[in-house]
Amino acid sequence: MAMAVETLQLGVDVAKAELVLCQGWDEQLVTLVNERRAIRSYLKHLSGPTALAVEATNRFHLALVEEAQALGHTVYVVDGYRLNAYRKSIGGRAKTDASDARLLLRYLRHEQTSLRPWSPPPAGYNRLIRLLRRRASLIQAKVALTQSLQELPELKAAVRSLLRQFARLDLLIQTRLRQALAEHGWAADAQRCQAIEGIGPLTAAGLVTVFRRGAFHSSDAFIAFLGLDVRVRDSGQFTGRRKLTKQGDPELRRLLHNAAMAACRCATWQPFYQRYRNRGLSTTQCLVILARKLARIAFALLKNQSTYQPNSTPMP
Repeated sequence: MAMAVETLQLGVDVAKAELVLCQGWDEQLVTLVNERRAIRSYLKHLSGPTALAVEATNRFHLALVEEAQALGHTVYVVDGYRLNAYRKSIGGRAKTDASDARLLLRYLRHEQTSLRPWSPPPAGYNRLIRLLRRRASLIQAKVALTQSLQELPELKAAVRSLLRQFARLDLLIQTRLRQALAEHGWAADAQRCQAIEGIGPLTAAGLVTVFRRGAFHSSDAFIAFLGLDVRVRDSGQFTGRRKLTKQGDPELRRLLHNAAMAACRCATWQPFYQRYRNRGLSTTQCLVILARKLARIAFALLKNQSTYQPNSTPMP
């Protein structure tokens, strides 16, 4: 009878320059340069199956998770917000690279059965997400500079020239987005989303990109990935304030918020929006509800590969 092979567990704290790994059998700490060659060499010398809990970063964790997944190891990516909450829940006080690596190992030991393994995104995902984020940075810089320089009339001509450059760069990014959608075969899906009132090309590109990221079993999972789901905190007779989890990409939520602002003024969605306003909800709350509704419809269109029917009356 074959003996079961024990899975090695690793907790990995990630920084731009280096990785700190805590090995599960003896909790020995190992420091690696955050470069693919060093990572690949370390992973290849691991004996048997391995599960890694890796701290999520902007991009610094990608080399590790990609190399580990390619070698057949199981990878769990843990975001910093969740890790910080877990540290507080166990009374942790220290926050160093070593303590975070140990914390990730402990989290993996106790929560592995409820975690979802990381899987690599499709080829177009990273490209489109980068373009959407770079455009967001461009718009933020444009607004900041415009507000900063508007009280200097002697610079008015230079500001106009600068804004024209911003506009040209914005158009270039949007052109690249359309090209990327077409090259990856997602242009038809973007057109499906754009048929929904209020959703423009950028929001459609974002929705399609997120949809293609993973196999969402329901619209609830899709909404949760966008960070538009609600965090509930009730206890006994106490009803806590409802807040968005905001776990997803903030740029996608911003685009959906803008889409809701446009949709609430059209004939199809204005009654839907007004019903919630009449119930006493704030403008922001109503726009969030409408943004969530638009995202659910987009999910249904993409999942069923169906066509939007704009004449149907939306229900609350």
